[in-house]
Amino acid sequence: MTDDVTLVSLVKKGNAVAFRQLVQLHERLVFHMVHRIVNQPEDCEDICQEVFMRVFQKIHLFNFQSKLSTWIATIAYRTAINYARKEDKHQTDGLDKAVTLPNQEQSALEQLEKKAAYSFIHEQVALLPVHYRTVLTLYHLEEMSLQEIQKITDMPLGTVKNYLFRARKLLKEKLEPQFQPERL
Repeated sequence: MTDDVTLVSLVKKGNAVAFRQLVQLHERLVFHMVHRIVNQPEDCEDICQEVFMRVFQKIHLFNFQSKLSTWIATIAYRTAINYARKEDKHQTDGLDKAVTLPNQEQSALEQLEKKAAYSFIHEQVALLPVHYRTVLTLYHLEEMSLQEIQKITDMPLGTVKNYLFRARKLLKEKLEPQFQPERL
């Protein structure tokens, strides 16, 4: 039952199982959207729940003019932006927590180095301006097209491209010194 048309139809009829499946299919996307904007773990869960409450309340308005994931991401983006504006919190202290399973081929030292690099990269992404990190996250982590990002953020396509370019450039400048090979 992963067909969006069928799923939306069932949710519109009040099917709780279908809604639960919709949440499961899109919770990662919503979490990434909210976390990149709010970046406060204690608030992210509440905002994600609010996003899905809004999805449930507004599902009758969804008419497939865009992909379901784009529509849900738009709600997540706007909810998180409104929260950030309301609270006037420009957060930089939260990080994605990587759950990595031990790989028997990697030594403990390699695993620690990999985890430290992952954390450092996410710290640097978290320090980017909110619009830059949002566009970067949608494009690279959620693998959305520039046109989908344009619809979600309601920014002109040129602005989306510009923010993605600037975000990459800033991130590269911050990461290069850390990941340059040592010269002997």
